[in-house]
Amino acid sequence: MSVYVDAQSRLHHDQERSLALNCPHCQVFSHITAVSVPQYAELVSARPSQVGVVYRCDSCNAPIFLRFAVKMYAANRVELANNFVELERAREKFNFTYLPEESEKLFREALGCYSAGHFNAFAAMCRRTSQAVFNDLGENGRLRIFNQINEAREMAEIDAETFAIVKKVLFGSDADAWPSLPEIGAYEAGVLLELVKDMLYQAYVRKGKLQQAMMVRRFFAEETLDKITPIGRAAGAD
Repeated sequence: MSVYVDAQSRLHHDQERSLALNCPHCQVFSHITAVSVPQYAELVSARPSQVGVVYRCDSCNAPIFLRFAVKMYAANRVELANNFVELERAREKFNFTYLPEESEKLFREALGCYSAGHFNAFAAMCRRTSQAVFNDLGENGRLRIFNQINEAREMAEIDAETFAIVKKVLFGSDADAWPSLPEIGAYEAGVLLELVKDMLYQAYVRKGKLQQAMMVRRFFAEETLDKITPIGRAAGAD
């Protein structure tokens, strides 16, 4: 795949027709179109190691900013790396309705770190989130969640090395005031995100939804009984 800016300041991308991502504004997986490309003469003069390009979301027309690393300054082109960095990411969604206040606050901050691409900060906030959950649920809850995380690992077929990193983040020793956390990249952060979301869902959201559903069933059952009972009593009176 080739990506480059030519001498006429036009951006060429082999995958231009299929270039799509999750828009950080409308949350839709949409094709994007380049609308602002750095001038070739300015690039050659300044020779930056990274180049920014402004795209337009074809779904909502909002601007999307991508950053490319420069591979080489050639005779009539500036060649860019195939991969790019999204300066704005679509914010991850989660149902916070049933979470305790402390866990909600910490995980909201964790999602903010993830969306900004600050993966090590994200891991630290996931650590604090898991600590809040364990403090709320107690030792039995911690053991139950540990088993659930292991079960999720088997279902998702997460490799041993990645899972070891995630497990250290969530279940590492809290003996030190500032426990050491492993360095994580984009993939490890993505796995950690999904496992923490599953942990919170199993611990709070699933329980809350079931309890709410049972309350609704009980309400309608009692309301129906109240409507039926007087008729039965009236019949018995005859």
